[in-house]
Order: sequence, then C-alpha cells, then structure tokens
Amino acid sequence: MHFRATETYLKIMPPYLPFPLALVYVSGIAEIAGGIGIWPRATRKLAGIGLIALLLAVFPANIEMALKGTESVGILVPRWVWWARLPLQPLLMWWVWAATLKKEAI
Repeated sequence: MHFRATETYLKIMPPYLPFPLALVYVSGIAEIAGGIGIWPRATRKLAGIGLIALLLAVFPANIEMALKGTESVGILVPRWVWWARLPLQPLLMWWVWAATLKKEAI
C-alpha cells in the first residue's frame, strides 16, 4: 500500500520527519524485504532485526495519529482506534522476535 496509497501515508507522517516521500517508499520496501527475508532460514534473523527496527521506526507516525487523529486528512477512523493500536506495536515486535530471533524459532 505504500506504493498505491502514497498520499495517504504522506498525510500521516509526523511533520518533523525529513523527506516524507522517501520515508514512505523506504518503509514499503523494508516491509516487502522483511516479509520475503523471513522465508529462507539463512536470512530470517537479519529480516527479523529489520522488521523490529521498522516497527520501531513507524511508531512515531502511530503516536502522531493517536494524538492528532486522522479526520483532518480524510482518514475517517475514530481516534480511540489509534490509541488502541499503540500497545499492539510492542506485541508485534515480540511476535517478530519469537518467529525469527528466538532460539527455538521455526
């Protein structure tokens, strides 16, 4: 979606981040690379580290959406949804760690 709905992603970028269009594209590429990278065992650990870093990197945008909402940019999602999403980020990081970095990972 980073490449098909670029304008939507640009609308939710925190204003203090430089080069927002480049960041949208880089994060999209990182998602794809991470998803592909977890398949082969040889690249799974590196992909896991990259995906956890990506989840950390996009967290400021998640906070921005929770604080400011998205109604003003045409994304009609209640603000409570964005607040409820914030605790999911650490859970997703743990899930990536468990699936890719934990010693017993698949």
